Amino acid sequence: MPAIEGKRVAFLATDGVEQVELDRPWRAVAEAGGHPELVSLEAGDIQAFNHLDKGDTKHVDKAIDDASPDAYDALVLPGGVANGDFVRADERAVRFVRQFAETGRPIAVICHGGWVLAEADVVRGRTMTSWPSLKTDLRNAGATWVDQEVVTDNGLVSSRNPGDLDAFCAKAVEEIAEGVHV
Repeated sequence: MPAIEGKRVAFLATDGVEQVELDRPWRAVAEAGGHPELVSLEAGDIQAFNHLDKGDTKHVDKAIDDASPDAYDALVLPGGVANGDFVRADERAVRFVRQFAETGRPIAVICHGGWVLAEADVVRGRTMTSWPSLKTDLRNAGATWVDQEVVTDNGLVSSRNPGDLDAFCAKAVEEIAEGVHV
């Protein structure tokens, strides 16, 4: 795995995040030398889930109001139905994602996290994948949707579900190591 020593990676999530889709990329970033930080809608803790069952609580490193896209080298949007829906409904989070996407820095998104990118209107002209039920939403937002384990489009890494995590984590770290994509 490429080294991403010292790079700061924002993981934007809230209650309902799919725990494995937060934990595995987090671990991959940390093991490659990066510094993952949990950014959420509010300070405190969030409740992760294992599908429909409660998982661990996760401590928030930074509330969205205190986070600047400029402070991070990459962004990860984990899935979880409730997580994706709550994050896309929060204008502060959507603005954060839109501003981040405008920089060309890497974004890695899995499963229902794609809803946030569609809401931020940053998928037009991009090729990506997601949980299958987001296919129409992403196409309506201007993306070309494909059913593949992992898709990379100029720094945007996307995957469908927890079964894709090995490929997703490896590709996300690779894109973070490459840095800004013009």
